[in-house]
Order: sequence, then structure tokens, then C-alpha cells
Amino acid sequence: MKKIISFIFLFLFVVSCGRSSISTFGRGVSIGFDPRTVGMQIDDTIMQKNLVARLSITNSKYFLSIQIEILDGRIFLTGKVDEPEEKIAITKLAWETKGVRSVKNAISIRGMSNFKSNAKDILITSQLRVALIFNKLIKSGNYTLETINEKIYIFGIAENTKEREEVITEANKIYDVVEVLPTIYLVSELSRNKN
Repeated sequence: MKKIISFIFLFLFVVSCGRSSISTFGRGVSIGFDPRTVGMQIDDTIMQKNLVARLSITNSKYFLSIQIEILDGRIFLTGKVDEPEEKIAITKLAWETKGVRSVKNAISIRGMSNFKSNAKDILITSQLRVALIFNKLIKSGNYTLETINEKIYIFGIAENTKEREEVITEANKIYDVVEVLPTIYLVSELSRNKN
């Protein structure tokens, strides 16, 4: 069993390596602008693979149902679980990850939403993604968007405060949005960019 887990962890790590100048952020979105150093990217990737492996060992269904984004040691969790206790356990596992600086948990509980609200959430996310793409002041690929029960969670890196404000403004313009919950870091706020 240990050999299988070690192999899976090694495989996931090797598959994620190999892209240094252009990295993957979010759900397979390739971006050319990533202000993190190669070392920061490697640290975040190791943390992500470690957490994914530990979640999968805890319960294999988490491998597909929970999405994990890590940026400069800050963990952002999204997805759906069946019970509130699962959400708490996943948050605890995230905090136990070596090198973690913070954990934002946007995991929702199944049964608290229906088909109509899921469709509305997908529409809201799509509208915001298009708005970010067409706004020339925003590097849209630097943001991960998740909408849960009409609340938009935004996770990413902005070059400056103007870009951060533009992203939040675009999100607030979307019809039917109840709340915008941004976690947008400035390039200057990244830990290894501070002198």
C-alpha cells in the first residue's frame, strides 16, 4: 500500500513539473505572467501535491470533489462535500500542511443547493470570466473564479491596486451576485518579493 501511495505522489509531482516560464494556475489555465519565482512555484506545487495526496488517502472521493489552489503558501479550497464535518476535517488537513500561511475554505455542503442555483452559479462565473477577458486593465488568466450560491470567490494575483479594484468592480457588476469574496494578492505582497 505504501508503494502505491508513494508512486501516486511521485507521479503527480513529476507530471506537475516541467513548466517554469509558463505555469498552470486554476483549472488548467496557462498563463505567461506569474510573478512568483521558480522556487515559490515549486514550494506551492509540493504543498498542493502533498495536500491532494493526504486528502485522497483520507477519502478517495476528495480527489475529484475538492479543488485546491495554493499561492505563496495560501491555500484556497473549493468543491462540495456531503457533511459539515467533512468540511471541517479538510480544513484541518489543509492547516496541517507544512509551509501553510493561511487557508480559505469555500467548500459547500451538498443538498444546500439545487439544479437551478448550480446553473445560475455557472452563468455568474462565465459572465465574470468574459468580463475579465475583455477588460484590458486585467490579466484575466491570473484569477481563479468559483461561484457558490451566488457568492463569487476570486483568488489570484494583481500587478497593482488598480487591477485588483477593476476585478472587484467587474464582479460587482454581474447580475444576481449576492456577495463578492476576493482573495487577490498584489505582486508586492508575495512573501519572497518583500525585501
